[in-house]
Amino acid sequence: MPVTVVRFNLVAPGATSAELAARYRAALEMAAYADEHGITTVQTEEHHGADNNWLPSPFAFAGAVFGATRNIAVTVSAVIGPLHDPLRLAEEIAVLDLLSGGRLVTVAGIGYRPEEYALFDVDWKRRGRLQDELLETLLKAWTGEEFAHRGRTVRLTPRPYTDPHPLLLVGGSSKAAARRAARLGLPFFPSAHLPELEAYYKEKLTEYGTDGWTMMPAAETPLLHLAEDPDRAWSQYGEHFLHEARTYASWQSGDIRSAVKSAATTVQELRAEGVYRILTPEQCVAQGLDSLVLHPLAGGMPVEEGWRSLRLFAERVLPAVGG
Repeated sequence: MPVTVVRFNLVAPGATSAELAARYRAALEMAAYADEHGITTVQTEEHHGADNNWLPSPFAFAGAVFGATRNIAVTVSAVIGPLHDPLRLAEEIAVLDLLSGGRLVTVAGIGYRPEEYALFDVDWKRRGRLQDELLETLLKAWTGEEFAHRGRTVRLTPRPYTDPHPLLLVGGSSKAAARRAARLGLPFFPSAHLPELEAYYKEKLTEYGTDGWTMMPAAETPLLHLAEDPDRAWSQYGEHFLHEARTYASWQSGDIRSAVKSAATTVQELRAEGVYRILTPEQCVAQGLDSLVLHPLAGGMPVEEGWRSLRLFAERVLPAVGG
């Protein structure tokens, strides 16, 4: 059975506070519905200061999802590590791990938007060193033992639920990220299908004498939307996908490699690329994908349309793929 994911970033260009509140509530209701129907993962992420209201607090959202569900995992992919105080983040993750019974998965990246670092007055040039400190601090903090931190002896409680610690992966598309993961013996989450980087990570595991594994996106991991009439859905809702695609494109420089990478400037171009796909349930099953990533509220998608997509996925795709 393929991995099944429902993704939420809560983007809503121009939305009022009341509209955003309704969208957040809808996302929680969708997460509960996904949980009831055996979908394995809710995926969320972190960006700051975006004009389109991109979710900036993925752990707060994860906590709400855990309160509304019983089995589904939440993957934060990714948290921008250097923007967080290491001790506070260790506590946040420990509490969420306890609340959820070990259902939180954290992918720690360093981000790719200097403006986010400027917003929090964090030095962009120090991001690698700050990420090293963050990861090392998390691993020490979760032991429950005293350790040295910035010239002080500290100890954090409570310990997490998961032994030896909550699932923590190092994300990125650079050799530096792969080295960092290997040195710390942490699993590696390449931001795109990058077999050469996976091979480099494995070489470094041997060099450092550590153990680890890779969770890498498949060569094809499109963002999916389900509709009875894809032509009509592209016509009515394609602009929402294009908005997200163009947002990503505006953030990514030439050396950024991401699973969401589009050069489209029109809905027609976006549809032809295949990064975003609107499919009938039967077409979705026929894709034969290893990962089915549903994006029901993409780019400010109307909530009622997001529900239509999610219900088609749960009622007609999951049974056909073994869910």
